[in-house]
Formats: sequence, C-alpha cells, structure tokens
Amino acid sequence: MTITEQVRGERPRTAVAAPGTATAQFISWTTLAMMTTASVANLRPSPSMALYGLAAVFLYLLPAVVFLLPTALVSAELASGWPGGVYRWVSEGLSKPLGFLAVWCQFAMTIAYYPSLLAYVASTFAYVVDPALADNGLYIAVVIVVIYWAGVLVSSRGTKAVAGLSSTGLVVGTLIPGAVLVVLGMVFLAQGNPSAAPMDGGHVLPPWTGLASLVLIVNNFLSYAGMEMNGVHVSSLRDPGRQYPRSVFMATGLVLLIFILPALAISWVMPGEDLSLTAGVMQAFQGFFDHFHVGWLTKVVGILLVAAALGGMLTWMAGPSQGLLMVSRQEGYLPPVLQKLNKRGVPRNIMVAQGALTTVIAGLYAFLPDVSSAYWIFSVVATQIYLVVYLLMFAAVIRLRTTRPEQPRGFRVPAVRLVAGTGFAASAAAMCIGFIPPEQFGGQPLWRYLLIVGGGLLTLGLIAPLAFLKLRKPDWVTAGDREPSAVE
Repeated sequence: MTITEQVRGERPRTAVAAPGTATAQFISWTTLAMMTTASVANLRPSPSMALYGLAAVFLYLLPAVVFLLPTALVSAELASGWPGGVYRWVSEGLSKPLGFLAVWCQFAMTIAYYPSLLAYVASTFAYVVDPALADNGLYIAVVIVVIYWAGVLVSSRGTKAVAGLSSTGLVVGTLIPGAVLVVLGMVFLAQGNPSAAPMDGGHVLPPWTGLASLVLIVNNFLSYAGMEMNGVHVSSLRDPGRQYPRSVFMATGLVLLIFILPALAISWVMPGEDLSLTAGVMQAFQGFFDHFHVGWLTKVVGILLVAAALGGMLTWMAGPSQGLLMVSRQEGYLPPVLQKLNKRGVPRNIMVAQGALTTVIAGLYAFLPDVSSAYWIFSVVATQIYLVVYLLMFAAVIRLRTTRPEQPRGFRVPAVRLVAGTGFAASAAAMCIGFIPPEQFGGQPLWRYLLIVGGGLLTLGLIAPLAFLKLRKPDWVTAGDREPSAVE
C-alpha cells in the first residue's frame, strides 16, 4: 500500500460485490503476512542490535510485544472501520487539525529518515570501492546528496518500473543476504571459532548501566514502523476476525527472525567496539568472506544491498508527499505552490522542498566527528517524529470505540484499551528515552545531541505543521479546481 491510498475512499470495502460487478478479490492470511513482512523487515538495523550480542533477542522481543503487535491490531480495526489511513483515523477520532499533524509527521519523518538510509547505502557501497570511505563524513554527505536528487529526478518522471523494486528488494537485499550471513555465522562457530560476543546465559539481558544502556532499543521502534500500512487490507480477508490475528502473529515471527538472526551473526564475528552502525553488515560479510578465503564476494553482496536499498527509496520517495498533497488539496493545509503537480502528476515542489532540507541534514555528516553518531542521531529524529503518529493513532482508536461503537468494523481489537494503552505508553516511553544519548557515544557533547534531536522533533514535527495550520487560508483549498490548473 502506498500512502496515497490513505485519503481515498469514504466507505468501508466489503467482500460482496455489487450486482453486475466483478467479484471482490480475497487474499489469504499467509499472503498478507508476507506483505507485512516485506514492508517492515530489513537488515539495516542489525548492527545497532549486534552491539548487545545475545541480549539483542530481548531487545527485539520487548518492542515487538509492546509496540509492534498493538500497532498491527489497532490499525486493523481502524482500517476496517474507516478506510483512508491515518489522516482519516485521527480526524474521525480526535480532530482534523490533529489528523493533519499525523499525516504531516508521516511525511516529515522521511526528511530525517532518508539521510540515515542513504548513509547506510553510502557505507555499504564503500566496501565495493574503498572500505576506508565508510567512516568518511564528507564522502557520506556527497553520496546522500547525489543519490537523493537523482531519486527525485527519477520519481518526478513518474517511472512505474520502480514499483516492482520493493518486492524484489525483499528477496535480493534482505532474505538472500540475511540467510547467507546466518549460514556463514553458523559454519564459523561450528569450526570451533569463538564468538566475538558472549553467548552464555549471563548475557541474555543487556547490562544495566542506567537508561543510556537501553537507548539503542529506540531504533527498533523505527525498524517496526510500517505495520499500520497493511491494516488497510484487512477487508480483503474472508474471515478477518480469525485470519488477521493469525497473519499478524506469523508476520511478527518472520520479522523477528529476519531481525534477530543476522544481528546475532554479526555479533559472532565483529567485536562491539569495532562495529560501525552504518557499515556493520558489510563489516560482518567481509569478516566472514575473508575467513573463508572468498573476499571478492564482499563486493557482490555490497552491490545487492545497495540496489535493494535504492529500490526501496525510490518506491517510497513520492508516497508520503502524495498523501500530504491529497489531504492538503481537500482541506487547504498547504499553500498552492506546494500543491502543484508536474505533467506526470508528481508533487515535484513538495519533493524539492523536502530535498532542500535533506541536503542540509546530509551536510551535517561532513561536520560531525563520527559517522555512526550522525547515523544514530538522525535515526532517532526520524523515530521521534514518527512516534507522534502512533500516539495519535492509539488515542484515536480508544476514543472511536467510545464515541462510535456502532460503526461497522471488520475486525475489533480484544481489550482495546489495554492493547492501545500499552502501545501508547511504549511509544511515549520510547520518545522520552530517545533524548538520552546512548552510552556508545558518551564522548559527544550532550548539548549537540539534544539540540539536533529536540530541534528536529520540534521544528519538523510540531512547529512546521502548526505554522501551516495558523497561516491556512480559504483559497488554499484546490481540490475542486480543474486538474490542468494544478499542473505545471
């Protein structure tokens, strides 16, 4: 599902087709589970959890129980009762301005997310050309800027071919490299080589040195983000009440396997003090391939991972901006200059404005002393902004259950107050913990960390949308205009 679907459709879909129309198409619950897995799982967060060794299992399971499952269940109820995505859910449950805040934060999150994603791409590609570049901030900044604007150029042409890259990316850039990484790790241990990280029962839980020792768990909230996107498909199941929970638990299991096993494999071969958060996956592959005397395969894997990541970036690049555009044209949230489309129907002006901010953020990589620190900081900013969406979503479902109990729903969350309350509390706790620098970066000035994280959340996530709401004018509503007038 793309975010453009979030503002479409005012009536719940039904499984029964109207007379004279084609029969509605059902999907199996296993198919939905695979779709959900493809939208969430990837290898990018593995290095940050590999720092914890065996404790990574606990640090993945905890947010899965208190955040991933509540998100999936709540989004299914909302999607089956109010098709249209997070804007409609929050608007119906809370208010339209808060609905705009939610859809804005889905868009604004990408401004910080793309630099962290492309930093991973740059560090991965460094192992194809020169591994020493993986820790070079200027190289990272240049690659982010070049690739992002190349992506804007491709997306502005409305290229349809990139749509198929997401499914291909799951296999080429996640499943195959992840399986290879795990198999190599098992063979490595089977040969009698010691694990770089302890694997005994005394390390099942992370060492407690204060809240800073758990800060990296916040990254998992961003890793799990996106489960709500597939809630819209709940009406395509034959028996949503029974099949959707099965789909959610199957997807959760698969996602956990894809996240946990590669993280453990990385911890087996890479000591935590030598691990890069951006290039950790490639460090592990290089370590394994060098050990088995097939070092040339490192470049091959690097190309596969880069291609998959770029495919995912192109697939998502126009999505959030399209969703924001459609809501803004209907309600007048953005000035007309940002609502204009190019001749291929792409919101180029929004993407250019987004790109300008992304370029500024990318430039910070050239000045921050440590690439891993920069990667972590911008990942936290993206997570903080996205958590605003989930706080609003969990609050909306509780209020809608009270104010609109008669609304037909294809799926109802059992003990909704407990489930949504758990998700809300977990999201709020993650947001608070995100302001604490992780112990791995204790040498960096605290003020710099707080300025970037807090400033990013306030500026991109709160001040910007509030300013648009404050400056909003009646003539900003353009949904009724003839299409040619909105096209450049």
